[in-house]
Amino acid sequence: MHIIDTHCDALLKLQGDYRNAYRFQNRILDYKNSSELNTNAERLREGDVKVQFFAIFIPPNLPDNEKWQHALEQVDCFYNEVLAQNNFIHIKNFKEIHDLKTDEIGAVLTLEGSDAFGNDLMKLRTLIRLGVLSLGLVWNNANLVADGVGENRMTGLSNFGFEVIECCNDHDVLVDVSHLNTQGFKDIVSKADRVLASHSNAREIFDHPRNLYDWQIKQIIEKGGMINIVFNPPFVKEGDTSLEDLYPHIDRIIDLGGSGNIGLGSDFDGIASYIEGLEDASRFGNLTNALTEKYGCDFAEKITHKNFIDIYC
Repeated sequence: MHIIDTHCDALLKLQGDYRNAYRFQNRILDYKNSSELNTNAERLREGDVKVQFFAIFIPPNLPDNEKWQHALEQVDCFYNEVLAQNNFIHIKNFKEIHDLKTDEIGAVLTLEGSDAFGNDLMKLRTLIRLGVLSLGLVWNNANLVADGVGENRMTGLSNFGFEVIECCNDHDVLVDVSHLNTQGFKDIVSKADRVLASHSNAREIFDHPRNLYDWQIKQIIEKGGMINIVFNPPFVKEGDTSLEDLYPHIDRIIDLGGSGNIGLGSDFDGIASYIEGLEDASRFGNLTNALTEKYGCDFAEKITHKNFIDIYC
């Protein structure tokens, strides 16, 4: 069963290895098969991942004058290492997903946090020209565009933030509400043409700041967007987690009218612990089997890929 996964952080790991090579004179990570990469090429193939989103992520503690360079290095890793794999195809428009051949994997470039471009729309437009199809405005901290869930000010988008949304609308870029605070969320839903939550769960099921309230889930559904279930155990429940612990989050979204709006956003390569049986992309088969047993094959296919295709392609 095909998988469309809307979030992973492999580019950050590849870039870190690229920088370490300056000191150690050799690369450690090979995107083809390195065990340290949850979403390496072999694991994506084994897990029947048809489309993988690759996020550019800039750590918040970097000096501002270094962030653009770090973003470009991750873009270079995407082009030079991910797209170098056999039958990996750069998706530059979501409609191109329909054109993927049986043995091909689509790779989508995204941006998690606006820190990379600061207050410079030219840099944002450059990233869009390089292939960015989805923009998460913030991580957990604040930037010049908006506040994340880790900030206490509870402000919405800045004036510049609304310019960023206009730029996304003009270029048909998805606006990702994962990591946004509630006021910023409201601003996005009112102004963005196309929205998604790339990796978030239901807060009514587990009260974590990174999860979405019922009213947020409803507004995404009304907007015609998606809520993509994340596998990070601290966002699922307390203690050890199993595949079955994802069901209450899925059921909550269904109860709110979102059976056609649920997808998957693993957060692989950006998480430190794992759901049992879902430790990397090669284990997606365990998830699809569990979803099929719980919900039936047709609905499992909707969650794993068909909802995304119906909404965005």
